[in-house]
Amino acid sequence: MDWIQVVVLAVLQGFTEFLPISSSAHLILLPLLVAWPDQGLAFDVAVHVGTLLAVLAYFRRDLMRMCRDWLRSLAVRHRVGDSPWVWYLLVGTVPVGLCGLALNAVGTQGLRSVSVVASTTIFFALLLWWSDRFNRGTRGDDQIGWRDVLIIGAAQALALIPGTSRAGITITAGLALGLKRESAARFSFLLSIPVVALAGLLKALEAWSSQAPVAWDAMFAGTMISFVCAYATIHFFLKLVERVGLTPFVVYRLLLGVVLLAFAL
Repeated sequence: MDWIQVVVLAVLQGFTEFLPISSSAHLILLPLLVAWPDQGLAFDVAVHVGTLLAVLAYFRRDLMRMCRDWLRSLAVRHRVGDSPWVWYLLVGTVPVGLCGLALNAVGTQGLRSVSVVASTTIFFALLLWWSDRFNRGTRGDDQIGWRDVLIIGAAQALALIPGTSRAGITITAGLALGLKRESAARFSFLLSIPVVALAGLLKALEAWSSQAPVAWDAMFAGTMISFVCAYATIHFFLKLVERVGLTPFVVYRLLLGVVLLAFAL
């Protein structure tokens, strides 16, 4: 890997992990456009760590409060403040974890074709547009309940299909359930923490077992760049989503899907 590849891939991971535009679609399109060598599992781990650190840093106060209340609730055996949110994030991750194990057992190579990614990029863009256009949400964070958690968690499992976008499908589900745009996005970001952590752990185990040489300077740079880009993405997306809506991301996804279809044909 040269440094241009390091920077571009880290920026790509940092921006696309939390935007509803499908990171897998971009990571499949990029090799079609440039003849770069495979970056390797170690670098994938590094950029995943960067995005995980970004969401942990951005929501650090919320997470500390949730964990504190959760520990107190275990001690007194009843709800304390935001203690249910820890259960929400854990239970909401179960569907994608189970589906991930099942897909890992049967293999996912057939789902990674350019035509499949292009089709899912377009289809779920239209679904995102429908949810944003016809479901004017009025419910905030404090009104999220178990029904929302179970449905959004089940929807998150669809993100295992390349081109779906984890952020996109969870925000779509949240909007369809009547959540405000910012609340749907915020819950999507918080729900990403266990998923990104598990994905990074699995890649780390694969990298460790492969015993491939590691370029530590590239890994450190990739982690830092993806961290900065992911942090900025979370901050500005939450600030702007209520004002600008999700239509720009829908249009972008449709154009991306058309470009991918052009490569597939």
